[in-house]
Amino acid sequence: MCSLVYSLSAVTLYLYTVGKLELTPAFRKAYPVLVLFLIWIVWIVLQMIPLPVGLLEVVAPLSAEAYRLIDPDIAFASISVNLHATLEQLIKSIAYALLFALILLIINDTKRLRQLALWLVIIGVVQAVAACLLLFAGEYLFYHGYGSASGTFANRNQLAGFLVLNLSIGIGLLLAGMREEGSSNWRERIRNLSSTLLSQKVRLRIYLVVMVITLVLTRSRMGNIAFFVSMTMTGFLAVWLMRSSSRPVIILLTSLVIIDILIVSRWFGLEELQYRFKEMTSQTVSLNITQKNNLDRIQTTMYASRLHADARMTGTGAGTFFAIFPRYQGGNQPLYFQHAHNDVMEFLTDTGWIGLLLLGSIVILSLKASIQAMRKRRHPLMRGTAFASTMGIMALVIHSTADFNLRIPANAALFMVILALAFISSAMRIKRR
Repeated sequence: MCSLVYSLSAVTLYLYTVGKLELTPAFRKAYPVLVLFLIWIVWIVLQMIPLPVGLLEVVAPLSAEAYRLIDPDIAFASISVNLHATLEQLIKSIAYALLFALILLIINDTKRLRQLALWLVIIGVVQAVAACLLLFAGEYLFYHGYGSASGTFANRNQLAGFLVLNLSIGIGLLLAGMREEGSSNWRERIRNLSSTLLSQKVRLRIYLVVMVITLVLTRSRMGNIAFFVSMTMTGFLAVWLMRSSSRPVIILLTSLVIIDILIVSRWFGLEELQYRFKEMTSQTVSLNITQKNNLDRIQTTMYASRLHADARMTGTGAGTFFAIFPRYQGGNQPLYFQHAHNDVMEFLTDTGWIGLLLLGSIVILSLKASIQAMRKRRHPLMRGTAFASTMGIMALVIHSTADFNLRIPANAALFMVILALAFISSAMRIKRR
């Protein structure tokens, strides 16, 4: 993936140098975020540079202590306690930043924007269909789960995060195609209904239903919570900001709630999902597998917070959670954790407050741009794209409090597209005929 992104970036840079590609308004508007991405990459590089141990004991005492346990006479050491893992994160971080920039440069008109959104929805549908087929066939080729869909992902929660992002884009695309004006008589209503049944909107609505079915079949509690909470919050925000278009927003969200929750979800396992919520809140002496996993997640977050307390400012190096966390695990948790089930906490332990503030600023600036687009833009596609970006950002932030979606390349790359769509919806120029 990284090699492909690097190659596309090299071709794009060549086209820019020969004058065949221009900087888009969205790229210029996203300058602050691009600068923050650059600082983030520089910070990861700084974590890999060897420092005198005396200085390291001041800026990163936990890293210095870890190196002294290996070699008491060591003279130079880096903030990162595992250079290979940090180098891997550096390579991926550069790819994510370049992908963000590529979307801003290449998606320069409404036709490309619609094509990008539609293809992302189709990718989500393909993943959803594959997950359902594997589940209903009883073949767990990728994840040995019990009655839950995971598709080609190693974990059902990551499939849920991927589907929620694609659902956000699909809902925004559907919103962009809705009529704002009402029908004056029954003939016009019949004519509009007939044109709707023959249009692309029906296919798009079916795509959304398929992805919602699969989202419920993942049995991911936080994934489903993130979807419905982000959709509701963004819906209220859209009704408030897009007052001239409040009617289609209300109609769309109401239809999603009624059809997806009360009809589709009821036939495809809503009871099992409700049972998992009850398991999460039940207080029993004997713990089953699900309740044991819940306890492990809570304990992991608690132990990770202790780790962060010892590496508050600089962290222990990007991607080094797995290397330093065993030192803070309790004796009642003899499992191996490659990631914390909390993206925010893992970024805190890996990169400290410096890294978290950089990433948080990127997300906040992108969310601000998408909300501004919902308030100021009048073009339906721009408003729909802004809705998709706002909902996607909210959903992943909510989901990241209980899972590690940003550590999965597919989800992280798709989130970069969501962030870029915020600036595209805010700054893309519409060519009037």
